[in-house]
Amino acid sequence: MERILGQYSPYLYAVMRIVVGFLFACHGAQKLFGVLGGLGPSGGSAPIFSLMGLAGVIELFGGLCIMLGWLTGSVAFIASGEMAAAYFMAHHPNSFWPILNDGEPAVLSCFIFLYMASVGSGVWSIDRAFGKS
Repeated sequence: MERILGQYSPYLYAVMRIVVGFLFACHGAQKLFGVLGGLGPSGGSAPIFSLMGLAGVIELFGGLCIMLGWLTGSVAFIASGEMAAAYFMAHHPNSFWPILNDGEPAVLSCFIFLYMASVGSGVWSIDRAFGKS
């Protein structure tokens, strides 16, 4: 399969970066504006000067930066750290195993962002358009 898809890997990475960035930004919008399901069963938003508010800022603006391919390496590194912190603060106290503590999305996001931090923006990005990637 690598022989067939390998030639498209820069573009498939760009598609992954765009989709993951968009979904991460949606989580930030949930936290900051209470949209797309918001926080808790009644919706609502997080106070901006709280851990949840900081997470919302990182997710919304970081997701947009990643999606657009602007400063992806640095922003993805910060997002990876946020997801690691989210896992250990919110999920790990319930159980060690992500499958048991509902921490799979946080762990998966952490490692996807860590990979993105190592690769950078790639094709179809603002950084590439300005010769920085």
